Amino acid sequence: MALRTRNPKTLKSDMITAIETKAKASSSLIFTEYRGMTVAQISELRKKLKDLNSTYKVVRNNFARIAFTNANISGVDSYLIGPTAVVYVEGDESNAAAKALFEFMEEVPALVVKGAIVEGEVYDSAKIEAFSKLPGKKQLISMFMSTVNATTSKFVRTLQAIVDKKGSEETSN
Repeated sequence: MALRTRNPKTLKSDMITAIETKAKASSSLIFTEYRGMTVAQISELRKKLKDLNSTYKVVRNNFARIAFTNANISGVDSYLIGPTAVVYVEGDESNAAAKALFEFMEEVPALVVKGAIVEGEVYDSAKIEAFSKLPGKKQLISMFMSTVNATTSKFVRTLQAIVDKKGSEETSN
């Protein structure tokens, strides 16, 4: 289907600007290949990622190359080959979005994660997969707090035991 507009250059420029703006606003970008996925599967993936403060967008490789160059994002040209969709992650949800993608890949093997940029660092597919298996920020904070709480509780119980022991010695004397 042909694109009918009076000024196609303006439309292309607007698309490039939209990709650039979205990339600059994102903390992480995850590049995927969606070949072989149905529209229903892509819609389901978009819904899951939306819950994680992420957006799944199909991009034109040439437009994306220009937009990422304008946004000073380098090292992604190898990911912009073939049908490409980008997960734009906002905030601290990089790990959760990567987990969601790899869990979805188990259900839909047609989805392929090509690589990512996580907080400025380029990850290949193996590295992003390993990253997805790490606990998320909220889980790490929870684990840390439970460790601190356990240590503090043990210290308080020890002090209480000393107080109880001295109290029983004083009543026996």
